[in-house]
Amino acid sequence: MRTRTFLLSTLALAAAMVVPLAHAQDKPIRLIVPYAAGGPLDITARALAERVKDSLGTVIIDNKPGAGGNIGASAVAKAAPDGLTIGIAATATHAVNPWLYSKMPFNAATDFAPITQMVRVPNVLVMNADTAARLKISTLKDLIAYAKANPAKLNYGSGGNGSAGHLAGELFKKEAGIFAVHIPYNGGNPAQLGLLSGQVDYNFDNLATAAPNIKAGKLKALAVTTLTASSALPGVPPVADTLKGFSVDTWWGLVAPAGTPKDVITKLNTAFVAALNAPETKTRFATLMAEPVPTTPEAFGILMANERTKYEGMVKTSGAQVD
Repeated sequence: MRTRTFLLSTLALAAAMVVPLAHAQDKPIRLIVPYAAGGPLDITARALAERVKDSLGTVIIDNKPGAGGNIGASAVAKAAPDGLTIGIAATATHAVNPWLYSKMPFNAATDFAPITQMVRVPNVLVMNADTAARLKISTLKDLIAYAKANPAKLNYGSGGNGSAGHLAGELFKKEAGIFAVHIPYNGGNPAQLGLLSGQVDYNFDNLATAAPNIKAGKLKALAVTTLTASSALPGVPPVADTLKGFSVDTWWGLVAPAGTPKDVITKLNTAFVAALNAPETKTRFATLMAEPVPTTPEAFGILMANERTKYEGMVKTSGAQVD
């Protein structure tokens, strides 16, 4: 009798231990987007959240903008490593900000476990179309030749000191051996308006943002910043055709807090890679000029490490610093 009672008690205890774990699997996953709702990162995150619900369950998007993405990224880094909190890692948060900010609330190299890269979006060197026609500039080589013959007569705009447009502009000046005046604006939209109004001559802009004005003939696309030509902008060569090795892409992907178990990372990777490979995802992302780039966790980790190294030099060259 005592043996039977002991056995029942043991089974009851085991059941009590299993139930919370089973319930834990039913909890929704929180996907932190470190930028405001409505932007490309947010839109792609929501699209993937919808596609993985059958394999992972509910994925809730939690927008935490601020401090150049550092607030949201920090929330991911400090979350429990149980697979229930993941987040977006982007060029800014995980490659630029570690060198741009004098104080960081997280360590981009050690506080995260990579899951997969999500997308790559080309940046594009665009000129005000009227300015390009007036100066008889129709190619990247024309722009470089004009700048060399007319030092400091050209200027370019960006979304602010340390922004992707600023860093690309400084790298371009260095590699091309030219000088142009940098005009920092308070954000990407004001910078684009400055270019459209002719206040500045050229910008390095996100292709998704610049595409409508390129199609409308208001901006002239001279080159993309990917190593190879982009299918999203046929006929426009890469800067690398003229300046070997030039590459300044915009990318983002998924990460979990460091210490998240490997089997959990594998499960998340499998689900999100399948979602990224779905034809519907490719079609939807194409409207944002974004190319899905599903990878292994290891490959995404290597990309982020290489990008941090690259941007360290670019930020130092630009002289940009926040606080």
